[in-house]
Amino acid sequence: MSNFLIKTLLSHYPDPENLINNLCWPSTSRPDIEKIEAITVLIKELSNKSQEERFISKVRSVIWDQCMPLLQMISSADDGGKDLLSAACGLFAVCVSVCQADDVPGQVIHVLLQVLVTRDYGNNETGRFDVDVAIEVTAVLLSSISYDGDIISRTLSCTLSCVKDLSDSIISKIIVRIWFTILKSCNKEAESEVLHQIWEDLLSWHQRDQTESVSARVLLCLTALSDHLYSLETSQNRPDPRRSQRFFRAIQAGLTHKDSVTRKRALYLLTRCVALAEIKKEDVFTSEEPHTDEILFRWTPEKQQLLREFWEDFALVLETLEENQIHVIRPVLNRIDMLVETTATDIQGGLFSPSWLLCVYQRMFHSENKAVMKEGVNHLLELKALHRSAFALAFSQFVIGPLMDVLAESSLYHRALQQNIRDCPELGVKLQIFMVNFFSSLPEENRGSVMLQLIQRLGSRQWCAVPLLFLSQALSCLSPCPLLGSDGLNAFREVLRCTMITHQVLLRGASQCFLLHAALCLTDVTTVSLDEIFGFLVHFRADESLCRGTALWKELCNWLQTNEGRFRLTDGDLGSSVELRTATSNSKGASIFSYVQQRLKTFLTVPANTDQTGSLPDPGEAELLARTMLLTADLQQTRSEEPGLELLLQPLLDVLRRLSTNVYLVLHKTDKSLQLLLRLLQLHRRHSDTEKENEDVVAVTLKMHMLSVVDSVQEFLLRRLSGELRELCDVERSELYLSVLRELVLTYSTVSWYGSNLQQNYIPKLTTHCLRILNEPSEQVEHSTQNPSVSGQVQRVVSMATLALLCDMADRGVLKSQSEAMRSLHSLTNYFYPSSSSQHLNQTLLKPTTATVSHPEDGLLLKDWGRIVAQFIGNQWMCLSFLQKTAGTLRAPEAPEVLRAAVDALALLPGHLVLPVLDFMASVLPQVVQCEESLCVEAICASWKVVQALSTNPHDFWSTLQGFVRLAFNQGLLQLTEEQNPRITACIQQIVSELMELAQVRSGVFNVLIQHCCETWLPYGAAVGVQSDAVFSTALLHLNILTEACVYGPVFRRDQRLVQEVQSYVEQLGDTCAANTAVSSDNRDDQFPRVCALAFLCRLNPSNRLHQRLMEELVQRLLRKDAEISKSKVRYYSNSIQHRVKNRVWQTLLLLLHKLRPEFVSDCVLSHVCEAGFCSNQASVKYLIEWALILILHQNPSHIQNLWNCFSLDHEKTKTSIRTFLSVLMHMNVLLPKLQDKEVQWRRAVELSLQWCFSHNFSVRLYALLALKRVWELEDARVHTEENLGGLTTVVQACLQQAEAMQNTGNATKNWSRIQEHFFFSAFHPIRDYSVETIFQTFPSLSELAEDEWIPLWKFESFVVFPICTALPLKNHASDLGELQPSDWIQQDKGDLEQEERWAEVQKKITPWKLSVQEQEPELIAQQRAVRLGKLTSSLLVVASLIDKPTNLGGLCRTCEIFGAKALVLDSLRHINDKQFQALSVSSELWLPMVEVKPAELSDYLQLKKREGYWVIGVEQTSNSQSLQDYTFPERSLLLLGNEREGIPANLLQLVDVCVEIPQHGVTRSLNVHVSAALLVWEYTRQHLGQNPAAPLC
Repeated sequence: MSNFLIKTLLSHYPDPENLINNLCWPSTSRPDIEKIEAITVLIKELSNKSQEERFISKVRSVIWDQCMPLLQMISSADDGGKDLLSAACGLFAVCVSVCQADDVPGQVIHVLLQVLVTRDYGNNETGRFDVDVAIEVTAVLLSSISYDGDIISRTLSCTLSCVKDLSDSIISKIIVRIWFTILKSCNKEAESEVLHQIWEDLLSWHQRDQTESVSARVLLCLTALSDHLYSLETSQNRPDPRRSQRFFRAIQAGLTHKDSVTRKRALYLLTRCVALAEIKKEDVFTSEEPHTDEILFRWTPEKQQLLREFWEDFALVLETLEENQIHVIRPVLNRIDMLVETTATDIQGGLFSPSWLLCVYQRMFHSENKAVMKEGVNHLLELKALHRSAFALAFSQFVIGPLMDVLAESSLYHRALQQNIRDCPELGVKLQIFMVNFFSSLPEENRGSVMLQLIQRLGSRQWCAVPLLFLSQALSCLSPCPLLGSDGLNAFREVLRCTMITHQVLLRGASQCFLLHAALCLTDVTTVSLDEIFGFLVHFRADESLCRGTALWKELCNWLQTNEGRFRLTDGDLGSSVELRTATSNSKGASIFSYVQQRLKTFLTVPANTDQTGSLPDPGEAELLARTMLLTADLQQTRSEEPGLELLLQPLLDVLRRLSTNVYLVLHKTDKSLQLLLRLLQLHRRHSDTEKENEDVVAVTLKMHMLSVVDSVQEFLLRRLSGELRELCDVERSELYLSVLRELVLTYSTVSWYGSNLQQNYIPKLTTHCLRILNEPSEQVEHSTQNPSVSGQVQRVVSMATLALLCDMADRGVLKSQSEAMRSLHSLTNYFYPSSSSQHLNQTLLKPTTATVSHPEDGLLLKDWGRIVAQFIGNQWMCLSFLQKTAGTLRAPEAPEVLRAAVDALALLPGHLVLPVLDFMASVLPQVVQCEESLCVEAICASWKVVQALSTNPHDFWSTLQGFVRLAFNQGLLQLTEEQNPRITACIQQIVSELMELAQVRSGVFNVLIQHCCETWLPYGAAVGVQSDAVFSTALLHLNILTEACVYGPVFRRDQRLVQEVQSYVEQLGDTCAANTAVSSDNRDDQFPRVCALAFLCRLNPSNRLHQRLMEELVQRLLRKDAEISKSKVRYYSNSIQHRVKNRVWQTLLLLLHKLRPEFVSDCVLSHVCEAGFCSNQASVKYLIEWALILILHQNPSHIQNLWNCFSLDHEKTKTSIRTFLSVLMHMNVLLPKLQDKEVQWRRAVELSLQWCFSHNFSVRLYALLALKRVWELEDARVHTEENLGGLTTVVQACLQQAEAMQNTGNATKNWSRIQEHFFFSAFHPIRDYSVETIFQTFPSLSELAEDEWIPLWKFESFVVFPICTALPLKNHASDLGELQPSDWIQQDKGDLEQEERWAEVQKKITPWKLSVQEQEPELIAQQRAVRLGKLTSSLLVVASLIDKPTNLGGLCRTCEIFGAKALVLDSLRHINDKQFQALSVSSELWLPMVEVKPAELSDYLQLKKREGYWVIGVEQTSNSQSLQDYTFPERSLLLLGNEREGIPANLLQLVDVCVEIPQHGVTRSLNVHVSAALLVWEYTRQHLGQNPAAPLC
């Protein structure tokens, strides 16, 4: 409304209050914008003329009665009402300025700030303010009044509180609208105070809570205030970022943040800070933290050039790391070297803190790309600067923390491409070197503390097997140095206890070996006691690492001998007794021996008043003491002294001798003595399995002395097991007794007098007593109404467990078949199969009640009653399995019933107890299958479900799987045919299929099946006869298993392959790693099935009709598989699964070729081989086919015509595959001696070779020339026929001369040389090199097949018993072929890359300097060149002020004009005259409004457009970006496009309402900015102009 109209209106209405009343509206209604604008103009005009109290009072009422209700109404509206809000805020601003003298602004600000405090930004209820509206009104109020310190302070306090809780979008609005308004309204001094208040609050918050969310929020706020913080003006209270240690801590936290936008903000603030320091040219440094001497930032004008280059490189590296692409990042790694060298050189000067380098490495460690992560780790491990003491110390906490964290990533340990499978991974080698150099570089006074923290870090998390193995190995490489005391041993113990529970056994054992070696090297023996040492050693398992006779055990003995007498003695130690101190003082060498004597004496000392019942003592004490005694005995032997074991054993032997005679011996004492006896026998027996016992003085002594107490111990066990055990706690005690009995039998069964007494007297007595207890009237029948007694149930449990043990011993072959012991065990038949019924199958126990429990501990043991019952049932099936194997006592009517009971037992028993049931069913199924086929199918299916349920339990899975395979693939079941037993054969085939599926995800599953089948079909050493042929014939019924084994190969899951490769590495360490001796091989190698099948095939006898039939059917199956692959996938990639399978097929055919009948080869094989030669094959397959064809023709020379026929087929079919047959001609020297009509055949070879010398294909010509050369060089044939060739001789000689004299023909000369040097045409001889080694190791390696496809000789020698065959030897005796390296004659030369300039070798993503934005008033220049032609336009603004490439701007101009954008905003209109711009815009600038906004003005321009109702949409990838396909564009949309290199600057991101990104599926991170903008402009146009389509575009 113009001033003229206002004056006219006032002339008609002399009372302004009435005029205002007439323009006002009811508080419950929503006025028009025009009415709001009218009253705004009116009050503004009147305020210039009148300041009467009545007028001010009226204006005050307008604020409370009109403005505030209207603003609340806008808050609750769904449409947003941006236009109405703008008008209401204009009225509100005028009214507040009029009432400024009153307390109205303070009252209003109180209401508005209350909205922010209550955080109701999601509440649209009527009568409440929305947060967005409150922020806008607060900004208007602050800009409408003069400076008010109280209001400013209240507003800042409230908004700083909101910063900690509200969302990023709300915070951005608070910063832009409220904080910026406050800063603009202040004078310089007040502005400094405001900035100081914000600065202190934010940095104090970050110092208190250094979480990622706090870091991100603080950096958002600081980036928004960057123009004020980095001002050139200075004052006392004004914050100076260059001097703030807390500020740079926040920057470093941001640089390593997970969110890319936060990292961008942090780098922006850092570069602005550096730029400011360069401009001011002052000496500045950070010095705020009292507890640290580290200076994070320093600037001196004298070192300006050095400082600038450092920070330029630093910014470049961090920007490049955002790419996450290794080919982009690798070129800047040399910049990291420059940063490191600069920092290390100045480590004492304080210019550069090493913590900035740690930001770079941590950023690489957090990369999404594992290759970038690995590159960062490798780069850090190879840092030469870490060899400097101060630098190593500065990096120590980073090594302990982030480096250790990233080293937990298993994928980093994959071997490099140039490494062999059994090599130590590259990272493992570097880690060893790093550990040695790092700790040797640390100051001596810091080494111990850093080492302790490192080991404690190892024990503070769960590790995968592979990382822990190589970290342990790296620690073991450290030089001996006394760094660790008791705390160190405790830290090592935590590593063993907490992180090595579920690892693979071999890797776990190897890690234990390395950790023990490291502990021995690093322990300061003067600070630890023998109690601590031996308490630490007990955590190393004898079956995994610390086994007698290994190198590790001997190393430990030598270490104890070297340090004997130096260990700390404390008053609390057992070793600090008077006796031990005396022995130590008198003889230095007696300390350990005396310590063990005293320890054993204490162990066996039990007070006489100790309770005679209760649970067993802790077995860990016996384990520790047994290990200690054996170590001491070996230590004595090392010193060439008397073993002393007899003296050590004497207290134990005294107790054991009294077991059978002294009935008053304290029970706990007997328990302890038996526990110690058990561990000594177990450790002895385990060692005797790995070393010749007669060469071990300690083992012989131990066995001899223990033999003297065997009778006493066994009599005691007989008495106790025959009815004395009556309490629940005695169930556990019986397990100890039975374990001791087992060890005694296994250890001394070969002693004649002991074995005789055992079998004739002891076992029969024990069996009789057990059966007597079991045959007593059952409480379940006679006393079912009463509570069962504990004693009766426990006796039954113990008796059944005893019988199960005896049956197991008999099953192992310890007992003679005709002995009294066997006869007594066979009497169990009457118990399990009484004539009346089968009631003793799956017999359970009644649970005693607490009323029948006499001992307090038994009440707790009742909770474990279910386990006791399950073990009782499992022991029954152990006995039944033995009876069925040895006596076969089941009668036909009983068998189905018992099998049904076995199926029921599978449902009753836990997985670890089902193995005896499976063994029993394996014996019974063949008897039942003909009469109860459905029951047999049910039994097999139930067993398979048990196996599948255990697939995640490695402890029980493998033994159960082996039992299942023995059951389902029993010899009797394998003989069944589909015609006779269709259901069970179908069931077995389904099982095979599911087993193969399981084998794809679980290495070793197929190994169990194929090993069992091969041993069943053709047992080693089996006599030839009708029975053996009958068994072998079952292989023909299940040939699919053998076929799959022949083509089975490595599992391709990368994590599984890593574990297998690392296991291979550990295995090749041999005896130097004790785990290889202690851990038994599990044969779970992925190549085991093939090796097993190949060994089986090599054992076949060609003269045996069944063997020949199997080989022929197998060959036909393999040829069909090869043909199917060729048809289904004409072209396949190198090392793909198709390539691998085809290679395995032809390797197997080559293996069998010498065993096949000539008739079968000529009728069925030769044609397939020729046909395969025409297919497109990878090099390794091609060589095998050619070799097979040569061997066939060598064995069957009469079929040479088949080769000539291959040359006469259709020319298109033989276009390039003819090279296969030309390769055969190159070995004509092998074939020609066997041929008839040698001259004719030689001439034919010459003619065919010569014919293909004129092929259009270059590689075919090379093959043909070489074939012609080789054939022509055959002297014998050439002498006789050269005269008859006529003019052909001249042509041949001319061709050969041309080939030898190739000049000036590009790579032709090199290729001619390379093809002649290729292994297949030079060193290889098809007959001489025919061996298993050549087929499965040499050929794959020379043809560049993946290394996991090679089968090295050691696998044939260690996995199976490979037969010796002269026709196909295992090793290739000619060494020249194996000495060659892989080569390919078609490879091209590669030029060397030249060194480039300093900035030229990288993709420079940003120019990190000159990022400051000058504060200017927005100056809008609307370039109206568009002619009003009525064309459709939208409200879309495209802002491209950050783009500087004319080509991109020209394309954008054309795109915006075509789709009718409102305007295109540029940084300068000079681009319009640029030729590159015009080349792409094609005059579109004439029809599109163009606006010029400088980059420095963008912040104000965007705020202006936001106030006009525009939504600012950033085209940027952030963590909160919305997908373009899901985003709905508002009508008033402003697209903000980022710079081609750095994107949208960090200081503008908080002005963006939403970021939109384009969904991508490729590897490249971003699209061209013009392309991105075009996609968004089109999507906007599609959404808003869809109802008014423009003319179709061409």
